[in-house]
Amino acid sequence: MIVRQFISWIRTAPAGERAEATRALARAWLISDLSEDDRIAAEGALLMLLDDPSPLVRQAMSEVFARSSDAPAAIVQALSLDQPSIALPVLEHSPLLIDADLVDIVATGNSDTQCAIARRINLPPSVSAAIAEVGSAAAALELIENAYAELAPFSWDRIVERHGHLAAIREAMLVLEGLPAATRAALVAKLSETLAQFVVARNWLSADRAGRLASDARERSAVNIAARSRGDDMLGLVRHLRATGQLTAGLILRALLSGNLELFDAALAELADLPLARVTALLHDRGGASLQALLIRAGLPESTFGAFRIALEVSRETGFVDTIGGAARLRRRMVERVLTHCETDRKAAEPLLILLRRFATESAREEARLFCEELVADEAFVPAVRDLIAA
Repeated sequence: MIVRQFISWIRTAPAGERAEATRALARAWLISDLSEDDRIAAEGALLMLLDDPSPLVRQAMSEVFARSSDAPAAIVQALSLDQPSIALPVLEHSPLLIDADLVDIVATGNSDTQCAIARRINLPPSVSAAIAEVGSAAAALELIENAYAELAPFSWDRIVERHGHLAAIREAMLVLEGLPAATRAALVAKLSETLAQFVVARNWLSADRAGRLASDARERSAVNIAARSRGDDMLGLVRHLRATGQLTAGLILRALLSGNLELFDAALAELADLPLARVTALLHDRGGASLQALLIRAGLPESTFGAFRIALEVSRETGFVDTIGGAARLRRRMVERVLTHCETDRKAAEPLLILLRRFATESAREEARLFCEELVADEAFVPAVRDLIAA
């Protein structure tokens, strides 16, 4: 009886009053002990109100039903397809929307609706993949910042591919602890490419010079990222480097000259198409035949074989680094030993010598920087000790 009176009254009531009455009826549906007849009548009235000309009425329903699992499913479905101001609460919170519904709305909706879906708690990989594939940059940023969203590795890569040139996207992704190493490397490559294009467009550097600096930066970053990677994450990084043409002899030599044997082993295993354990066993063989056979199978230039052999010998003499920072920097002694050998090796090609000379300069500058930092730290430490003693 009450619902019938409501339907009769609402036909002539002002929009604001209709909205408040609709809000009350929606709450009654959820929390009141309605009789079966009144419940059926209430649902019919709410379905009728979906056609109300005022968005305030439908917005009132959306706000009440958005978080409820007991809301009428048909009404929630209709609200999710309404204009953004009405649909957003339902899209962001309703547990009644299935994955297929959300994927379809991501594909057909605007940036606001995509952002609302990207903020959902426990967002499944399928919906995250849809946002990564067709979502706006704003939606991608919401997805990255949603700690409850599940993203497959290919979704991370797709976000980098589509939006990695945007600083906000890069910054949000790079601070994530669990970001796959391959994705982190792709982000750095995107940044290097963006900066290179910028300086060339400003005529600050030639295209060749900017390209070489970007390539050097990518290599240093790859070794740095690899120093923090283990297991499958390392293998994923190596596969990414190979797929993008970055797994070169120069990068592999840089890894070895940095003492990063894990990256060196994984790179050769990938290129030689051999199990990682087999490659590691071959590299521990002190004879040079195993290394040479492995380098040949990996397809590396013969002119680099001597450099790899000497670098490996020096590594065995000095020991391998056991810190992340150490595995990310060129080791000056190793570089100089390899360079000295290659300068007298007739098989060493000029490009290799140029690369090693660059490595020598880089390692010397890095060593000097660390030395100066230690001096400054010592200078700051001594007065503090004196003050402590005096006290």
